[in-house]
Amino acid sequence: MTASAKSLSDEVCIVGVGQTEFNRGSGVSNVALATRASLLACADAGLDPSEIDGILPPHQGTSACAEDLMAALRVRELRYTAIVYMGGASAVASLQTAAIALASGLCNYVLAVRARNGFSERTGSNAAHLISILPGSHYRRDFELPYGFSSPVQWYSLMARRHIEEFGTTREQLGHVALAMRRHANLNPHAQMHAKALTMEQYLASRPISEPYHLLDCCLETDGGSAIVLTTRERARTMRHPVVSLAGFAEGHSDSPDDLVNRRDWHSIGLTRAAPRAFDMAGLGPQDMDAAMIYDCFTFEVLQQLEESGFCPRGEGGPFVAGGNIELGGRLPVNTHGGLLSEGHISGMNHIVEAVQQLRGHCGARQVANARHVYVSGWGDLGDGSAAILRREGA
Repeated sequence: MTASAKSLSDEVCIVGVGQTEFNRGSGVSNVALATRASLLACADAGLDPSEIDGILPPHQGTSACAEDLMAALRVRELRYTAIVYMGGASAVASLQTAAIALASGLCNYVLAVRARNGFSERTGSNAAHLISILPGSHYRRDFELPYGFSSPVQWYSLMARRHIEEFGTTREQLGHVALAMRRHANLNPHAQMHAKALTMEQYLASRPISEPYHLLDCCLETDGGSAIVLTTRERARTMRHPVVSLAGFAEGHSDSPDDLVNRRDWHSIGLTRAAPRAFDMAGLGPQDMDAAMIYDCFTFEVLQQLEESGFCPRGEGGPFVAGGNIELGGRLPVNTHGGLLSEGHISGMNHIVEAVQQLRGHCGARQVANARHVYVSGWGDLGDGSAAILRREGA
């Protein structure tokens, strides 16, 4: 980590968060969802939407673009816009992009938003679109698609199976992830799966999808939007909420990102490189985190990212989650909102929103006592990773 990169620590803050309802049938366009979430984030910050002068829109092709949001929010002058292409790692990686834009003086207030009709627009053509935007599309078209190897659950199931074979990870251990996310969602009225209990017996009996994954190992399909507003620390101190700063952030990419089966080290992912840099920037370590928001597209990915982020040694993620460590009241509460598995899949932006709300102390029954530092991870494509440490000022 260079001195110039470390100088960005705590210089940029999240001052507004907003989310639409999460459901399976929004009845409106992606642009409308993005606009609603953005207006809520601006209202939360006490900011007139016209003052936004930087926009980081969703990367999905069917979502709102910067110009859509500029018109909807009546932005007076848009000075900066960028799209981060890292799949599900994009939301957390966009924090780094926003920090650079704000610290350099390019703009004063940056809006980052994710919105999707992930359930109501679910079609076969969406799967084809996903293939086209992932790295290695030609490799996939020529060597994988003809044999039916065509969906994320299939690709990621190989990583889980490799871990099972090498370290003895069990389905029951994966089940502890699913159950923890559901318990947390039951404390979150905003969650899609609120008040829908889950037992280990129900988890184990859910229908197979792609071995070892069953239905309840897989994240939700969600219609909704989440947005955040960022500005400099100087401005943040004059605004309405306790200051939540970006203490550290980084992105990383796995070896051979487009070719999983020929990867030198199957367990090394983008977070293996990104997490140490983010912690170094913040001057903190995994042991200093009060909670973690881990991108939980599938249950095993929680284990893998906990390991590669340094919260437990490689191969020990299964016992770590089975020991109650990720539950509220445990050593490291994970996804206190319910995560992608039980709150909703808004490409990880809802993880950032939850981290901010925890640090503000606004989470009610699911609040982590005296939360000072929260780790947030992003996972994209076949192992791209992004990491951020959010800090409550004065911690």
